[in-house]
Amino acid sequence: MSRTVLRVSVTAGLLVLGVVIGLIFQNVWLGLLLAAIVWLGWFLGYESRRGNNAGVNDEDHGIEL
Repeated sequence: MSRTVLRVSVTAGLLVLGVVIGLIFQNVWLGLLLAAIVWLGWFLGYESRRGNNAGVNDEDHGIEL
């Protein structure tokens, strides 16, 4: 699976999940905000893993995701 397909799939899935959660809480904007926060965390972790920087703790540069 190419990286672009994975990114688009996860983004679309989190968007739909955010709308559903927003409808449950009767506030779609809250659901979208929560989905955006989760997506940002996933994206940073995904790109970090892809660049072989996951878990790097270099004392000179601080802790990196």
